[in-house]
Amino acid sequence: MDVDLANLPDDVDALKRIVRGLVEEALAAKIENEKLKVRLARLTRGQFGRSSEKFAAAVAQLELEIEAREEDQAERLAAQPAAVRAVVEAAMKPARRPLPEHLPREEIDHPVPCACPACGGPLRKIGTDVTETLEHVPARFKVIRHVRDKLSCRACDTVVQAPTPDHAISRGRAGPGLLAHIVVSKYDDHLPLYRQAEIYAREGVELETSTLTGWVGATAAALKPLTDALAADVVASATLHADDTPVPVLTPGAGKTKTGRLWVYVRDERPFDGARPPAAVFCYSPDRKSEHPLRHLKPFTGVLHADGYAGFNGLYESGRITEAACWAHVRRKFFDVHEANGSPIAREALDRIAALYAIEKTINGSPPEDRRRRRQDQSVPIAEALRSWADATYIKLSAKSELALAFRYMHARWPALIRCFDDGRLALDNNPAERALRGVAIGRKNWLFAGSDQGGMRAAAMYSLIETAKLNGLNPEAYLTDVLARIADHPARRIAELLPWNWKPEPANLAA
Repeated sequence: MDVDLANLPDDVDALKRIVRGLVEEALAAKIENEKLKVRLARLTRGQFGRSSEKFAAAVAQLELEIEAREEDQAERLAAQPAAVRAVVEAAMKPARRPLPEHLPREEIDHPVPCACPACGGPLRKIGTDVTETLEHVPARFKVIRHVRDKLSCRACDTVVQAPTPDHAISRGRAGPGLLAHIVVSKYDDHLPLYRQAEIYAREGVELETSTLTGWVGATAAALKPLTDALAADVVASATLHADDTPVPVLTPGAGKTKTGRLWVYVRDERPFDGARPPAAVFCYSPDRKSEHPLRHLKPFTGVLHADGYAGFNGLYESGRITEAACWAHVRRKFFDVHEANGSPIAREALDRIAALYAIEKTINGSPPEDRRRRRQDQSVPIAEALRSWADATYIKLSAKSELALAFRYMHARWPALIRCFDDGRLALDNNPAERALRGVAIGRKNWLFAGSDQGGMRAAAMYSLIETAKLNGLNPEAYLTDVLARIADHPARRIAELLPWNWKPEPANLAA
C-alpha cells in the first residue's frame, strides 16, 4: 500500500490501520515469494539432464522474478519511517544469523561528549553497546619478494646462498593462492578466464587471458600426480555411482563445436556409515561410446549405481561389476506423465515409490546389516506389492502410451532395482552422481565450451579435486592453495597425504 509520509493522520487508530496494512502486505509478499521459491526448486530438480532452452529460460526467469519481488519489497519498506519499519520487521520475524565468528573484527570507537548536552554536568560510563556490520574488502593483490643474500668464504671463495624457493608452476610468477583462486573461479564459480582478466584489470592488475590459460594448464600439470592418486583410490572402492553429461567442445580449425562427455564416478559411503571418505572422479571423452566407461573402470570390481545407459552393459557382462539401478529415474518417468495429464495411475506409482523413500530416511547413516534387515522387513513387501500392481495395471494400457513406457522402463530394470534390498551398502538411487554433475551443468552456461579435448581432460581433473574437497567439507580454494605450495617438493610416495580426506594444512601457507 502507498503511504503519504507528508500527510500521516494524527489519529492513533488510523495509524494502526496503516501499519497493519503494511504488515499484511509484507506477509502476503513473503508467502508469494515462498511459493515462487518452491516452484523454482521443482524446476531446478527437473532441469538436470534436459537440454530444452525453453526449460532453462523458465528457471532463469523465475529466479529473476523472485529477486525483483524481494528487492521491491525491501525498497518499499526502506521508504517507511523508522518506527513503521520496526513494527513491520518485527511482524515478519526475519531470521537474522550472527555474523561468522572466524572473520577478523575491526573496531571503530565513536566519540561521546565530555559533558551532558542537556545540563553541562559530568558524565559517567554506564555500559557499552556494540553493533556489528558485515563489510566486504575487495580482493587484494600483493607481490612477494624473495630476497636471498649471497655470501662468499674469504678462505676458499665458496659461495653460500639460500636455495631458490619452489614455485607451484615452473618459471611462473603466480603464487599458489592466485593459481588456486583462478582455477576455482573458473571451474567452481564458472567465471571464464576472459571475465577474470576484466575483473583483475579493474583492480589495476593487467593479466592477459593467454597468461591465465598458461597458468591453468601448468597448474593442472602440477596437480596430475594428485588427480591420478585420487582416481586410483576411488576405483578401488566396493560401490560407485556413475553418470555422464554432454559438454560442447570446440573443434580446432573449424570454428564449430562437437559434443564431448564428462563422466563422473562417485564414492559415497556416508549413508551406510562406511569407512571410506566421499570422493568424485571426473573423466572426459570426445564421444559417448561404451569403450570409455570400460576403460575408466577397468580396475573396478564391485557394484555400480547407474541409469539405464546401454553403454554400461559391457561392464556388467564382464562379471566383475554388478548393476544397481536407480529408483529416482523410475520415479521421474511417472512424475513426467502425472505432470502432463494428472494420471491417477502415475500418481499411485509415485505414492508407492515414495513409501520406499520414506523408509530410506529412517535408515540413513545406519550400518549395512541394519539397513538390509529393515529393508527386508519393510521395503521388500512394498516393492513386491508395487510389482504385482504394475503387472496387473500394465496389461490394461495402450502399449504406445507414455505411461506404458514408464512401466516397461521399471520392468526391464527390476532385478537391478531390488538389488539394494539385499545389500545394505547400496543406495536406492544414483543421486550422488547427479549432484556431482550439477556444477558442470551450471558451468556450461558460462564457459560455453571446452577449447579442445585436452581442455576437457583438464576440466575433468580440476572438477575431481574441487568436488572431492567439497564432499569432505573443505574450502576448495584454501585446500588447493596449500597443496600447490607443497606439491613441487612433496615426496611422490607420500602423495596420498595430500588427498582431501588426509590433508593437514600447513599454517604458514594458509596465513600467506
